[in-house]
Amino acid sequence: MPFKSFINYLLLEKKYSELTVKAYQKDLGDFLQFLKIEFDTNEIKDAHYPQIRSWIVSLVEKGISNRSVNRKVSALNSYFKFLLKVGDLNSNPLAKHRALKTNKKVQIPFSEIEITSVLDQIHHEDTFEGLRNKLIIELFYSTGIRRIELVQLKLQNLDFNNKTLKVLGKRNKERFVPLLSSVIDTIHKYIEYRNRLNIIVDNDYLFLTKKGVKIYETLVYRIINDYFSLASSKVKKSPHILRHSFATHLLNQGADLNAVKELLGHSSLAATQVYTHNSIAELKKVYLNAHPRSKK
Repeated sequence: MPFKSFINYLLLEKKYSELTVKAYQKDLGDFLQFLKIEFDTNEIKDAHYPQIRSWIVSLVEKGISNRSVNRKVSALNSYFKFLLKVGDLNSNPLAKHRALKTNKKVQIPFSEIEITSVLDQIHHEDTFEGLRNKLIIELFYSTGIRRIELVQLKLQNLDFNNKTLKVLGKRNKERFVPLLSSVIDTIHKYIEYRNRLNIIVDNDYLFLTKKGVKIYETLVYRIINDYFSLASSKVKKSPHILRHSFATHLLNQGADLNAVKELLGHSSLAATQVYTHNSIAELKKVYLNAHPRSKK
């Protein structure tokens, strides 16, 4: 395996997910291939910044977005930092590199009306899949968990006595999130149907397909997209938008930013602050309606 020691470092020390590590490995492989073709060299550690710059230009000319290019360069930079750490490199050729400018993505959350429509007004069949899909939506909106975190949930993560859910987040960091009583009711109903499946292959996992195997990320995305297509005209309808809605609605109702940070499993407050722009807009409305000097 190319870059074996680096890959092991990411998996074992940095605790990166397998998906992230595979992306790093592909980006490094692509750059190595570029070096072989354009500069007839087989060693990334011998690369100079002008060669890296040529690679960046070639990526942009292929129509790859600045955001994706920055991600690829970030993978390369991480590799150089690793080589410095283990003594295989004297200086990082990307030390003074500046990332390409990118437009900030504006994540538009679902409104409370749209979520109420999906959960309370759209018909959910009283079947295994119907209850499973409803529970998936309820968990996303009531806990703010990520799609991969939901897929990895196991029955043992549920604590009905304390009404909490143990979530395994990025870099294997555990956190506990509270469960609403209404969500617990749906969980109990779903588990009853789950236990009636003729074949259960992945017994430990909470969410299964009708074939009894662990649910997968693309199916979860399709479930959210399909249901919210019935209630929302927004272009993007994904599990991440539900996570965004969870954070935004909490902040709109006056929740403490640090508390929302812990619920989301963010390592820094800066990551949580991206959800505050809608809350600020809501505060402006309250301010303009309430301030004595405001023109009504």
